[in-house]
Amino acid sequence: MTVPDRPVSSSAPVRHLITGTIVSDGAVIDDGLVAVEDDRIAFAGPAAEFHEAAFEGFEETPRTDFPAERYLVPGFVDVHCHGGNGGDFPGADESSARKAIDFLHRSGTTTLLASMVTAPREDLLRGIELFVRLADEGLVAGIHLEGPFLSHARCGAQNPAYLLEPDLDLMSELVEAAAGKLATMTYAPELPGAAALVDLMTFHGVTPSLGHTDCDDATAAASLTAAREGLESAGFDGVSSLPTVTHLFNGMPPMHHRSPGPVAASLRTAQEGKAVVELIADGTHLDPSTVATVFQLVGGANVVLVTDSMAAAGLSDGNYMLGPSPVTVTDGVATLDATGSIAGGTATLLDVVRRTVAAGVGLADAVASATAVPAAVLGLSDELGGLRRGLRADLVVVDKDLQLAGVLRNGDWLA
Repeated sequence: MTVPDRPVSSSAPVRHLITGTIVSDGAVIDDGLVAVEDDRIAFAGPAAEFHEAAFEGFEETPRTDFPAERYLVPGFVDVHCHGGNGGDFPGADESSARKAIDFLHRSGTTTLLASMVTAPREDLLRGIELFVRLADEGLVAGIHLEGPFLSHARCGAQNPAYLLEPDLDLMSELVEAAAGKLATMTYAPELPGAAALVDLMTFHGVTPSLGHTDCDDATAAASLTAAREGLESAGFDGVSSLPTVTHLFNGMPPMHHRSPGPVAASLRTAQEGKAVVELIADGTHLDPSTVATVFQLVGGANVVLVTDSMAAAGLSDGNYMLGPSPVTVTDGVATLDATGSIAGGTATLLDVVRRTVAAGVGLADAVASATAVPAAVLGLSDELGGLRRGLRADLVVVDKDLQLAGVLRNGDWLA
C-alpha cells in the first residue's frame, strides 16, 4: 500500500483517495470511495458520485485502490477496555498506558475510553490525573470508572477489599479531578445511596452504567429509568441521554424464569431504545448464540460491542496484571489468580466484530455496534463513528475474513 507522506509544512493539506466496499451507518456501498483531506472526510459514497472537479485539490491525489472484497469501515470505538500489548490502564503508569493506546489504535480501535477498576482513592485519583492528560492529547476520548461502588456478591475480577457503598463526597472528588473527562461509571443500583449517586453522575454529565450488581428486576428497571431521565434533564451538549449496561450477563445474576433480575430489565429497556447494553462478544464471556439472540431481541442500534480488554490483549498466554491483581492467561482466557474469575478480555475490538459476525449477526449491524452506537453513547456522533463528510478521518480496512489490512486515524496511516 503506497500512501503520501505528510508534508513538513502544515499549510499543505494531505489528501487520500481510498476505494473499496464501504460498510458504515448500517449500510454497505459496493465500489465505494472515501476522500480525505487532512484529518477530515471530504466525501464518502459510491465512487461514481465523486467528481474530482468539485473537490479542489483532489485532481492529482494518488488513489489507494483496494479490491472490492476489502471493506472500508469507520474506526472502531471501545467504551470499555483496560489495556493491551502488555500495557495496563488501571496501573496508571504512563509509559504502560501509552504502549497500550498505541497498540489499540494500530489494531483499529481509533477511539477508546481508558477503563479503570476498583482501587483505593489515591490510585483512582492518580489514574484520573494521567488519563485527563492523555485525553487532552487526543489519545483517549475519556475515562470509564468500573467501580468502586459495586456489589460484593458480583464483583467478578474487582478487588473486594476496595469496594465501597456510594460516597457522594468521594464521587464529587473524582468528578472534579476528571475535569469533564469522566465519561461513564459502572455502579450497582441496589447499594444504599445509589439513587443519589446516579443523580450526582447525571448532574455532571457522567453516563451511569449499571453493572456488577446483584439487584432484582424492579431495581434495575427503576435505576435505568432514573439515569435516563437524569441525563435528559441535565441537557449537556454532546452527552447521550441513554444509560448503559456494563457487559450484560457478566457481573450479574443469570436470568431465571422466577427471578429475572437485571438481565431481563436491561433487555426490555434496551428494546425500548431507552438504554444501551454492552456485549463482550469475544467467544469467552458469552456464547455466540447469546450474542445473536440479544441482537435479534433489542436490535443492533441498542447494542455496543466492547472488549473489556486487559494487558494480555494481543499477546500470548502468560502472567499479567489487572491493576493490583495478578492474572493468568491460558488458551487466551484471562482469569484472576485469587479466585479464578474471568479477568477481562484478550481480544481486540476487530476480533470481537469478527466473532459477532461468525455468531450470525449481519456485518453492517456488527460494525455499527462497534462504531456508530458507541460514538453516540459518548455524544460524538458528529465527530466519529461513521464514514461521512465532515467526520474525523478514522478508517479501518479489513479483508473478506475481517482481518486487518490498514488503519487510518486522524488522516494518518498507522498500519
